[in-house]
Amino acid sequence: MAAPEGHRTYDAVIVGGGHNGLVAAAYLARAGRTVLVLERLAATGGAAVSTRPFAGVDARLSRYSYLVSLLPKKIVRDLNLDFRVRGRTVSSYTPVERDGRPTGLLVGGGERRTREAFARLTGGTREYESWQRFYGMTGHVAGRVFPTLTEPLPTREELRRRVDDEDAWRTLFEEPIGVAIEETFADDLVRGVVLTDALIGTFADAHDPALAQNRCFLYHVIGGGTGAWDVPVGGMGALTGALAGAARAAGAVLATGHEAVRIDTDGRSAQVTYRTADGEGTVDARHVLVNAAPRELAALTGDTPPAPAEGAQLKVNMLLKRLPRLRDSSVDPREAFAGTFHIAEGYGQLAAAHAQAAAGGLPDTPPSEIYCHTLTDPTILGRDLVEDGYQTLTLFGLHTPARLFERDNDAVREELLKSTLAQLDAHLAEPLADCLAADADGRPCIEARTPLDLDRDLGLPGGHIFHRDLSWPYAQEGAGRWGVETRHANVLLCGAGAVRGGGVSGVPGHNAAMAVLEERAG
Repeated sequence: MAAPEGHRTYDAVIVGGGHNGLVAAAYLARAGRTVLVLERLAATGGAAVSTRPFAGVDARLSRYSYLVSLLPKKIVRDLNLDFRVRGRTVSSYTPVERDGRPTGLLVGGGERRTREAFARLTGGTREYESWQRFYGMTGHVAGRVFPTLTEPLPTREELRRRVDDEDAWRTLFEEPIGVAIEETFADDLVRGVVLTDALIGTFADAHDPALAQNRCFLYHVIGGGTGAWDVPVGGMGALTGALAGAARAAGAVLATGHEAVRIDTDGRSAQVTYRTADGEGTVDARHVLVNAAPRELAALTGDTPPAPAEGAQLKVNMLLKRLPRLRDSSVDPREAFAGTFHIAEGYGQLAAAHAQAAAGGLPDTPPSEIYCHTLTDPTILGRDLVEDGYQTLTLFGLHTPARLFERDNDAVREELLKSTLAQLDAHLAEPLADCLAADADGRPCIEARTPLDLDRDLGLPGGHIFHRDLSWPYAQEGAGRWGVETRHANVLLCGAGAVRGGGVSGVPGHNAAMAVLEERAG
């Protein structure tokens, strides 16, 4: 079977059409290289896609990935992407019951309102002042570290000198993040809000000596040099649509329905075998860039597979007829849900949930966080839905490792969804179920995805959204100059499992393209 479009040899074949693969394809094609992207699914985009999940409902939701922080403006400018993000006016709201009354912590809406919110919750100014100092420190680190993500890997000492703050370095790079959180903050709720950034897609305790939680925290506070998390206008599909358009416009060939099944290489040239509905074919390449997990890379090359990865999250998408009213009547739901709405994420609750899951059981009080895309960007809804006041909700649950679903994925998914929504309902003045929209068949507009679902649907190993635990953003043994190199000289890893991968960033795709172009220039 001939290669797609009849070509026999390409400068670069990219395995996987997720956002990183599309970034690499666009850079290489714009540099005059011949590029072929082989995508197993019927469309490109990977986990950064927008879909209409509810029958007969004109709502295009970011089904998997949903916020943008780590995407450098440099990539948007370099590729001339028609893509925009919008900031959120509220950072977060965390409801809690104190002294028998519903209250909460609203972070955002201006410095005065945030200071007053801390004072109402904690009874003084100490926690707010500590918050300002702590995030002043992370902001300093963000400004020093983020620009390095699209440069050749610095050494550990080079990055340390660049950070130029020994206290910050110790806090983020050397001691478990729980140490700093407990030393800096006294209130359990405030501690929990801070810790959540260390646990997104990462199953770890605040004091885990392996520091997986620190690496996760670091990537969640350095985005854009500020740590801000923004809303993609038009949903995640707008980004990957723009990337696919840029790659095609530059001459790249995007072949969907083409699953790569083997890579043979001698280090100088390679042959990729792929499968379609019509049979198998091969294509030759000077370089192969693998926009897939390290597990898939090993399977393609026949190398020893890496240690198994394990995701630990529940992803839920919802469409509502209206936002629910809150028990805390001092907060407008349109503000509470505009930022990150933390549920059961007190510091003690997070520790208890981790301990229960580590012991093999679902957390009694599953922690999660929610945000409403349409409060910031209603363009993902049809006009009629917008006029009728419909809103989306995206929920991301923590501390639910893949192992918990192995006995019966469907049954455990339903059990966990029920208990997670019960935690939300505890802070609402009306049941969430009363607010859910219905699809064309009368079914509630809600869908949930477990780690096993993500493995099955997207090939994420164990449902790990970062393909494996995140790495430090500096050179490590075997990482190579750009953090994308493998033991095969002309095979590069350009997915989230690369050094400095994870999140919707495009950084591994950019860095793999730079490695190819640098080699050819050399």
